[in-house]
Amino acid sequence: MNDRPRLLLIDGHSMAFRAFYALPAENFSTSTGQHTNAVYGFTSMLINLLRDEGPTHVGVTFDLPGGTFRSEDYAGYKATRSAPPPEFAGQIELIGQVLDAMGIVHASLAGYEGDDILATWSNQGDALGWESLVVSGDRDAFQLIDANTTVLYPHRGVSELVRMDPAAVEAKYGVPPRRYPELAALVGETSDNLLGVPGVGPKTAAKWLAAYDGLANLIERADQVKGRAGQSLREHLDDVRRNRRLNALVDDLPLEIGVRGLARGPVDRKAVNRLFDALEFRTLRERMFTVLGADEGAGAGVPDAVGVDPVEPAAGALGAWLDGHARSGVVGVDATGHWGAGAGDVDALALAAPDGRAVRLEPGSLDAADDAALASWLADPGAPKAVHDAKGPMIALAARGLGLDGLVSDTQLAAYLMRPDQRRYELAELVERHLGLALETDGQEGAQAALDLDDGTGGTAGHAAMVRARAVGLLAPALDAELERTGQLGLLRELELPLQRVLATMEERGVAVDEDVLADLHDGFDARVRGAQSAAYAEIGREINLSSPKQLQSVLFEQLDMPRTKRTKSGWTTDAAALEGLYARTNHPFLAHLLAHRDAIKLRQIVDSLAKAVGDDGRIHTTYLQTVAGTGRLSSTEPNLQNIPIRTPEGRRIRDGFVAGRGYEALMSADYSQIEMRVMADVSGDEALIEAFASGVDFHTVTASHVFGVPVEEVTAAQRASVKQMNYGLAYGLSAYGLSSRLGVPVSEARALMDDYFTTFGSVRDYLSEVVERARSQGYTQTIMGRRRYLPDLNSSSRQRREMAERMALNAPIQGTAADIIKVAMLAVERALAESGLASRMLLQIHDELLLEIAPGEHERVEAIVSDAMEHAVELKVPLSVSFGYGRSWNDAAH
Repeated sequence: MNDRPRLLLIDGHSMAFRAFYALPAENFSTSTGQHTNAVYGFTSMLINLLRDEGPTHVGVTFDLPGGTFRSEDYAGYKATRSAPPPEFAGQIELIGQVLDAMGIVHASLAGYEGDDILATWSNQGDALGWESLVVSGDRDAFQLIDANTTVLYPHRGVSELVRMDPAAVEAKYGVPPRRYPELAALVGETSDNLLGVPGVGPKTAAKWLAAYDGLANLIERADQVKGRAGQSLREHLDDVRRNRRLNALVDDLPLEIGVRGLARGPVDRKAVNRLFDALEFRTLRERMFTVLGADEGAGAGVPDAVGVDPVEPAAGALGAWLDGHARSGVVGVDATGHWGAGAGDVDALALAAPDGRAVRLEPGSLDAADDAALASWLADPGAPKAVHDAKGPMIALAARGLGLDGLVSDTQLAAYLMRPDQRRYELAELVERHLGLALETDGQEGAQAALDLDDGTGGTAGHAAMVRARAVGLLAPALDAELERTGQLGLLRELELPLQRVLATMEERGVAVDEDVLADLHDGFDARVRGAQSAAYAEIGREINLSSPKQLQSVLFEQLDMPRTKRTKSGWTTDAAALEGLYARTNHPFLAHLLAHRDAIKLRQIVDSLAKAVGDDGRIHTTYLQTVAGTGRLSSTEPNLQNIPIRTPEGRRIRDGFVAGRGYEALMSADYSQIEMRVMADVSGDEALIEAFASGVDFHTVTASHVFGVPVEEVTAAQRASVKQMNYGLAYGLSAYGLSSRLGVPVSEARALMDDYFTTFGSVRDYLSEVVERARSQGYTQTIMGRRRYLPDLNSSSRQRREMAERMALNAPIQGTAADIIKVAMLAVERALAESGLASRMLLQIHDELLLEIAPGEHERVEAIVSDAMEHAVELKVPLSVSFGYGRSWNDAAH
């Protein structure tokens, strides 16, 4: 057994570039616009190396910007290298953060390359008799190879590394490793802009080095080398000397951290979680913890497991157990079963009391006394409960006639409020992040009292459910404490949790659909797809797959010779934005038909998804998601009712398929008017903007009157349209370039319009500037109700990430406040309708609009109730205004 230390050294820049080009940048980016393909590939490679090679010591080196002693010696050194692609920006910094979180040393030194640090560490390891592995895509590293040192050289991307030992180097290049830089000096290195001897390749160079016993002797006896190659050598001896001088790695640098300091440190799991959340790496995190958590030598530390004390009350004794264990503190609840589309069923419930004791119960399979005790406890508002993602179980329990009250926490919602830009809120990840515990749910060793229970589900499943329930019960107070610290606990308990119950009710109600309308729409859109397809084929004289990027590239850029779009790894992009831009520039009929084909396909897909979602009751039961949008807006899925076009004729035709159901006479739409601009007026305090709303005249006309300095009655349609674009673009970081694109005017004209606008509404300008700087200082934005959105990229060194975060900082407080307002309004509407005894009910929320189903004779009373609830949801410096529509279908109710 070999007990000597094993040293792993990685050329960070070299391998980061390899990873960047191995993975398509367009497939790896965060919601803030930061590309992460190099970070992902490098980290994946590193995890594999740690797993496969088991190093005891690890060091990574990076080059610093600016020159080195080599560029001072030779100005042309690496001068032909192109600048890194813009997508690479910021990724080296992120790799450094990954290494810090993993407890791995990384180093740079001004005036030297990362290779020189590698050579120094390798030399130190050699002196100690250590085994060394050097990972680099730079062949200069071959000179480090000896009996103790192997170079792992990338063969394909960063996933396949070839082991280069002395025998491998000699077999490939005909020289031993110590002679490789001499061979390179003769042949040259194109990537470093080091020109070799013309006409001399590796085979000739290797033959010379063997014949003359090295480069020094070859140079000294150059006059003895015969032939045209010998003459070429003599003419370029200065180049050869320079090349050898520059490709020699420095192996005695005075480093702050020597090789002994490269021992692998502990993985900071919290730091990894924070960073991987921001990078949106989920599977990679799981791989890292699986590999490093199993390797005690890595110092990763395996967290203790969540444990439970399973109990099995005697028949008829459940009520006493609940009274003794499940009423004095928060009880974690885990439900198993199926739910969705406004319905479902619960097969089993696991309850974990604060003292760690847990039971698993099957509603409906208990005796009468225990069933009654369970139903009473579930419905008791005085018995505090916590559930992870409670809406589905709430709907499923309701289907069994069981209420779920006393819910003081939903750990998924709580985690969302803390980190609203995460994409997932899995219980196991939250438990590890916030409690430092592992969610072991399979009865493995380490879980307290991991019993193989005879619960009718194979034992292990029952134990897993109890462990999850215990985890929820432990997690809830930890998350509540953090929310209280940030002033958001009220958002959870007074807004999101009550709204969750309202959404569950709305999902169960669904909305009625006229299936004949949907069928007619499908046929119409299908005919449009075929017609646009045939017209497109006629323009190019052949049939192609209009959905194939490769075939479209051939038509657009070869056959039709159109201007090139953005370059991607798979060729010139043919995404929607690129095609629309091409059409604006060329007005080519093929593009007109292609865009029409795509639009028709989207509309057909929308209609088909709606038709498939119609239940046996003739109604669509969408699912609302509270944890998707970083701003707090609700999302709709299965089917998505938010992607139905609002202002197009096609969208109105689709909305015509949503109708009042049996027993109801009509649908009523209630829509906030210009709510985001009203929020802007409130938070900025701009007197001119406030006055524009107070005037009672069309808001966009009044603001255009201010901007252009003309009476309201003289504002033209073009002036109103341009200022309307400005009004709606303000909170989204609209630039002069963006406004020019929207209005079809030169950038200079758009910039002048923006200047006029901000001269008129100076407080708006000041607010927009201040909100970004405040967010940059404190790290987050905040709505008027205290909802936070954390934006660490505001201080990023990457301009792309920073500008994306700035746009989010402008948008989040305005859109987030608007989202909070309509949520408050929904609670008020639902409560007021329930208290009124009316049969009318709220069905849908789409952005700033509520859709209600109106019972016969209740129209006027419902409108009064909804108007009062929505207009008084909050008090702003300007009044909230609601527009109403009423009719047989959603389209008829438009206003």
